[in-house]
Amino acid sequence: MIGYVTLGTNNFEKAVAFYDELFATIGAGRFIESDQFVAWASAPEQAGVSVTKPFDGKPATVGNGTMVAIVLDSTDKVDAFYNKAIELGATCEGKPGPRGELSGFYAGYFRDLDGNKLNAFNMAPPAN
Repeated sequence: MIGYVTLGTNNFEKAVAFYDELFATIGAGRFIESDQFVAWASAPEQAGVSVTKPFDGKPATVGNGTMVAIVLDSTDKVDAFYNKAIELGATCEGKPGPRGELSGFYAGYFRDLDGNKLNAFNMAPPAN
């Protein structure tokens, strides 16, 4: 259903470099780009994440309650993705671990260089 999610940035070059390195850890690369917009995905037909300079020329701001969730196929990949984000300058919003509110839900939360909130998560199949 979702084609891509867009995050505003006030430092386009720095944001693009951050996401180039971060998404490379999960095999995602650029699939759309211009001098104001770059989007990454695992494949062009898969949902993606993008950064953009706001079209109206005003400063980018962070949406309160807005978050982008990146699904990964193991808790080890969640840990690695979260750790890479922190290494690249992201700030912690909740270290990776099981979340009691949902059985089998494992997630790590962080804010990117512009303050946008993301998480990486894995949903373990229910136990039999």
